[in-house]
Amino acid sequence: MKYIDYKLQDFVNESFSKSPTPGGGAVSAIAASLGAALGGMVCNLTIGKKKYAIYEERLEDIIGKLRVLTDELMSFVDKDAENFIPLSKAYALPASTEEEKEIKKKAINDAIEIACEVPKEIVKKSYEAIVLLENLSDKCSPLVISDVGVGVLLLKSGLVGGWMNVLVNIMMFDDEEYARNIKNELMPLVTYGTIVCDRVYKYVEEFLENQNK
Repeated sequence: MKYIDYKLQDFVNESFSKSPTPGGGAVSAIAASLGAALGGMVCNLTIGKKKYAIYEERLEDIIGKLRVLTDELMSFVDKDAENFIPLSKAYALPASTEEEKEIKKKAINDAIEIACEVPKEIVKKSYEAIVLLENLSDKCSPLVISDVGVGVLLLKSGLVGGWMNVLVNIMMFDDEEYARNIKNELMPLVTYGTIVCDRVYKYVEEFLENQNK
């Protein structure tokens, strides 16, 4: 059975267990997917209200993009677990002789590239969704603005969680140029995405606090 078909409690229990999957990558994908989904809910509950008619075309565009991102992020849950299998097998290879050590080293490096694929995409897709939610913060009903705040926090978890999984994989990688290229590609997204998340959260927090004065 695929992890995305698990009942929520079963997924949590499996994450709690000794099994290495579902691990941080899968959980990061779920967090980000939920963050994007909350953005979709905000759009759904704002579209059709006269007060926000001026934003309707923009909201329709955002909700379409968030639908795609939500589904893509969910697809990474099982893909991340699948991509971990070659790495797990590579680490289990014998290394008693020099020949075995070389074979194992190559197998690990090849498997690391595979293991990095999903976390890289989680970072990229989380960033895309973060930018979309930033556009929602001043275009939605006040009744759901807190969900924008929760959404960006979940997306920040996905963004940084994906990044952590990239780092832990390339930590054992021998190809320094490959590792450097990944860092150069993703670090700007992580840095700026985190700034945007914090900015949106602050905006939402201040908005809600001002409503209670």
